[in-house]
Amino acid sequence: MKAAVIEHVGAAPRYTDFDDPVPAEGELVVEVRAAGLHRIVRAIASGSHYLGAGPVPFIPGIDGAGRLGDGTRVYFGISRPPFGSFAQRTVTHHERCIPLPEAIDDVTAAALANAGMSSWGALTERAGFVPGESVLVLGATGVAGRLAVQVARVLGARRVVAAGRDDVALGSAGADATIRLGGDRTALVRAFREVFDGDGVDVVLDYVWGEPAEIVLEAIAGRASSSRVRYLEIGSVAGRTITLDGATLRSTPVELLGSGFGSASTSAIIASLRTFFAAAERHSLRVDARPVPLADVERAWADDGEKARVVFVP
Repeated sequence: MKAAVIEHVGAAPRYTDFDDPVPAEGELVVEVRAAGLHRIVRAIASGSHYLGAGPVPFIPGIDGAGRLGDGTRVYFGISRPPFGSFAQRTVTHHERCIPLPEAIDDVTAAALANAGMSSWGALTERAGFVPGESVLVLGATGVAGRLAVQVARVLGARRVVAAGRDDVALGSAGADATIRLGGDRTALVRAFREVFDGDGVDVVLDYVWGEPAEIVLEAIAGRASSSRVRYLEIGSVAGRTITLDGATLRSTPVELLGSGFGSASTSAIIASLRTFFAAAERHSLRVDARPVPLADVERAWADDGEKARVVFVP
């Protein structure tokens, strides 16, 4: 079969031939129809993700949309190494296949799942979110961040605040209030503090980490309110580390949590995806997606997906 193959960790994949997958007991072969180029995919392939890269050669891609042998359309996740979703066919455990609603096409499903679960799973599985709470999305101008605003609405948020660097994307995010990142740090701390002291924020969904996270945590520490805040670290595009004054944790009811593979079990993630896809169909959740032939993987590999999620179509 044809596949995108990582032959050297850190290098872009090459479109070439690869052995067909042979299913073991409990596994299913999936004919791949669409697979998203998510940030985590590039991070794993480069060896920079905490999950680590597998022995080479291997096929990248963590999930996708496809068909089973009986014709059932499914979303599937976590193929058995060395197979991944950037191929004509892959193999995964039957419990990791979810029938797709007919209203959601393959490309949309492949683009939605990873981006949507970054907020859906964070809110429902990690934060214990309840309707009526408010949410701040830090990094709301990327594909996942813009979808997070929609997800918070669907789950019943009373107020959503979006923060990011792109004025145009912020303006179209559909949030109740926006904060533009960048510029004077003191002014930013003040702006976030006004949000926390005003209508308040119960949950922070952080896609950027780095200095923006330091600014928000400083704002939380200096606010007048003493209400509980759950701070969810989801991504780290602005930096992998932060400096945090220990007094912030001692003096403030802020809870720092992570959301990603490992912080929730695979079974919990799959269960959440079932409810997420049902909600996506019911509320017409969508993301900007750009289908690209898998044969063009080397050219498209460096696309950061900020404006639209690249989805490979074998």
